Amino acid sequence: MDTEKAVLDKGPFFHGTKAALKIGDLLVPQYKSNYQDKKSNYIYFTATLDAAKWGAELAATESKERIYIVEPTGEFENDPNVTDKRFPGNPTRSYRSKSALKITAELSEWERHSDEEINHMLASLKQLREEGKAVIYD
Repeated sequence: MDTEKAVLDKGPFFHGTKAALKIGDLLVPQYKSNYQDKKSNYIYFTATLDAAKWGAELAATESKERIYIVEPTGEFENDPNVTDKRFPGNPTRSYRSKSALKITAELSEWERHSDEEINHMLASLKQLREEGKAVIYD
């Protein structure tokens, strides 16, 4: 009998943000969310560059957009905010963890979404907030 727990995803994993961090730093829960005015119980990450780009582009500060390559240090789960609400089956390969993520590298170059795509996403998120539907289950 195989007693080893199934691996949810082998990565590589990315975290998009506007925080200036260093190789070896740990991203941990209980810091202010990039998207809401509250502390987050989880640290969020993805195995797709596209989802990481959105994380960096939509983070709520005016700092430089960054994408880090990260390594989970503990167990993680599918992000129910994305997989249960929008994309069943988790095609965005979006995850969250209560354990730290270790930064192993920073992507020095990546192509942003177009200004039109970003503005459309921001308008959609604004509409969700106005309708009371911009809830993050954290």
